[in-house]
Amino acid sequence: MPASTLPTLTSSIAGYHGGVAVTRYELSVEGGIRVGLLSYGATIQELHVPDVHGETANVVLGFDNLRQYQHKHPHFGTVVGRFANRIGGSVFLLDGESYSLTPNKVTFTAHGGERPFDRYVWDAEEVEGEFGPAVKMTHVSPDGDEGFPGEFTATVTYSLTPDDGLRLDYTATTTKPTVHNLTNHAYFNLRGEASGVVDDHILQVHASHYTPTGRDQVPTGVIAPVHGTALDFTQPGPVGAALRNGRDPQIRIARGIDHNYVINSRPGGEPVEAASITDPVSGRRMTVLTTMPGLQVYSGNSLDGSIVGYSGTLYRQTDGICFETQQYPDAPNHEEFPSSVLRPGEEFSSTTIYRFDHA
Repeated sequence: MPASTLPTLTSSIAGYHGGVAVTRYELSVEGGIRVGLLSYGATIQELHVPDVHGETANVVLGFDNLRQYQHKHPHFGTVVGRFANRIGGSVFLLDGESYSLTPNKVTFTAHGGERPFDRYVWDAEEVEGEFGPAVKMTHVSPDGDEGFPGEFTATVTYSLTPDDGLRLDYTATTTKPTVHNLTNHAYFNLRGEASGVVDDHILQVHASHYTPTGRDQVPTGVIAPVHGTALDFTQPGPVGAALRNGRDPQIRIARGIDHNYVINSRPGGEPVEAASITDPVSGRRMTVLTTMPGLQVYSGNSLDGSIVGYSGTLYRQTDGICFETQQYPDAPNHEEFPSSVLRPGEEFSSTTIYRFDHA
């Protein structure tokens, strides 16, 4: 990478949470992408990306101030854990011992419990990465936190790649056997935040199978083909086509897309292409690459016009779409799913890249 295109990194104090300073970082490349990060929740606050004409827009939903992040919101741009997505019955069995979790939903625990990882200020530091300056954030979850065993240390390192990618490198260690699932919950709209719905965005998911859910949106344990369902995006098609398919029982249950796709990745291997999405108006295209076995595609079904976003616009369903690279939901309760168990002496690591170009 030529020196002139190396990312630059700046930082400032965004405010305080519980008396602890929250740092805002900005990573940018001249003529390329620019990302704003908060140490509160390890949050992607802004992500500015050029369109086919070189005009930039912020392509993630969120807030322009720390205060709104400190109140309940649908995890805009944050890292969630200890176990993102759902654990059915708020209980799991590990090595013959049953662990009861905080049931923050009626029939399951979602995104780690009542106080997930995005409700904390992460320790943050500037580090030198493979492609220049980067930001490493660390959170230590105590033994028994929300019912999960073991002191669990999670890190996420944000960096920019030479091909206009935002890269997230995760690690995790534990002092006792535990289960884990770290992901980022950014909502993307490639036309720009507050530009309307993503129904006409063209989506392709490189997965021939998914994990259908019961009425409580917890996986049944079946791994089923997408062929013949509204969730089949093996060929590029508009997001809205699935949302309009009211005859598909999975779409009715979720009130849209909110499903885990089976990605043919290999733990410890190079990131594979899991999905891509294109805005036909701006020409922006985002490719999602990951080393994780699952990808939750979520069409923002809970956005109901009650939240005022970054630009002062009320967010509504399909104003953004999430691509959560992950372990399978409810993996601790299904032996047939890839294991989400982490043991002392092991270090989990994974990589996710959101790469931008033009269609």
